[in-house]
Amino acid sequence: MNPALPSTLLSIANEIRSAGGESYLVGGWVRDYLMELPCGDFDVEVYGLEMERLLDLLKRFGKPNLVGKSFGVVTMNLDGHIYDFAFPRQEQKTSVGHRGFSVNTDPHLDFATASSRRDFTVNAMGLRLPDLELLDCHGGRDDLKRKILRHISPAFSEDPLRALRAVQFAARFGFDIHPGTQKLCAAQSLEELPPERIFGEFKKLLLQSAQPSIGFEWMRRMDMLRYFPELETLIGVAQEPDWHPEGDVWTHTMMVLDQAARLRSEIEGETEKLALMLGALCHDLGKPTTTVYADGRWRSPAHDTRGEGPTRSFLARMTRETDLVQTVVTYVREHLKPALLHKAKHEIKPGAIRRLALRVNIGDLVRVAKADHLGRTTEESLDGLFPAGDWLLEQSQQLNVLEQRPKPFLTGQYLLSLGAQPGPGMGELIRESFELQLEGEIADVAAAEAWARKKLASIRPPVVERSRNTGGHSASDTPL
Repeated sequence: MNPALPSTLLSIANEIRSAGGESYLVGGWVRDYLMELPCGDFDVEVYGLEMERLLDLLKRFGKPNLVGKSFGVVTMNLDGHIYDFAFPRQEQKTSVGHRGFSVNTDPHLDFATASSRRDFTVNAMGLRLPDLELLDCHGGRDDLKRKILRHISPAFSEDPLRALRAVQFAARFGFDIHPGTQKLCAAQSLEELPPERIFGEFKKLLLQSAQPSIGFEWMRRMDMLRYFPELETLIGVAQEPDWHPEGDVWTHTMMVLDQAARLRSEIEGETEKLALMLGALCHDLGKPTTTVYADGRWRSPAHDTRGEGPTRSFLARMTRETDLVQTVVTYVREHLKPALLHKAKHEIKPGAIRRLALRVNIGDLVRVAKADHLGRTTEESLDGLFPAGDWLLEQSQQLNVLEQRPKPFLTGQYLLSLGAQPGPGMGELIRESFELQLEGEIADVAAAEAWARKKLASIRPPVVERSRNTGGHSASDTPL
């Protein structure tokens, strides 16, 4: 093996060896290197040194971060790389959950014993530094070649998070899961896990897999969907063959998810990518409660709006990111709009598109709808085109609402300059003007201001001459 490792890391390894210790690159870095994939940050396991000796040594290269010191972990950011230096450790299950372990570091463990605590054989290999010798005590390299995930020991069952790691690894790398490992995953209790850990594995599955459906199919096969009933109820829900010849709602959803993964690269931000993927996953959650057989066809009336409830309950089990949840819910409620607007394109007015842009980013919505359109096996879908989306994008561009929401031309500041008083009346004027703007009856700022002047003039009482005898006030003194 001849990986191009940072010179700083090799220098630290030489110092560790000179001090009487040994260091190994471990975990995902070794796995990804052997698979010829991009390698991430460096996890280094240090043997034969005590903590204080290691800290003294590391201080020659930078400032060690002692956040994980109680677990035998020291983090450093050097030359643009993140390094985690950890001591080998032994763990004992003490209570339920992902964190229910008693952890004891032991720098004098041997590598074979320390690596046996890891989850899968492919994650248990080590690369000795600085001479780059591969240590593989559990057959990980052979399992890589066979593309199989296999647990190392029965201790796998002590951490339920490993079941979710199995499905996301299987999806990311296209691996099979060993039958014995499948049984252990099926027996895990995901209820023990905190929501953020579940969500973390879902994000990796949705954002790092070319075919996320592989992971969800493994969940189905290993009876893990019982913890996600909103997804499980999609299985077996019938669809009209003319529109969905691919099969039931579950099959369609898996195809949509994979199509969305192909569209991820069009989006910059991770949160926006995640919203797309979750929108694809949840878009038909309303079908199980709305699907009926009527007039010789399977129909799911109002499944878009009825999907909001199960979408919220599904996401609430994993995250409290309210903005993300609201974005996904909006995608679910609006995912049919591109096709419906296109179907009625000769009748609808621009106001319908402007109002849609108030509720959702149209470019992002079109991606969700495109994945929905392509995630089936009709002739119209197999050509890879989505005419309804292309039309809506073009119309939105012309109306200048593709990437931004319409904003009122009329402002409170301008109304104040005309003598209007703050209050409900001013707000009503702005709302009325904005409605006309959305319908295209007010085309620009100048037109909005002209409308406001005329409107104010029409609703002000006429000016009357002040009475000399009564000392009264003219009607023009009355505020709007």
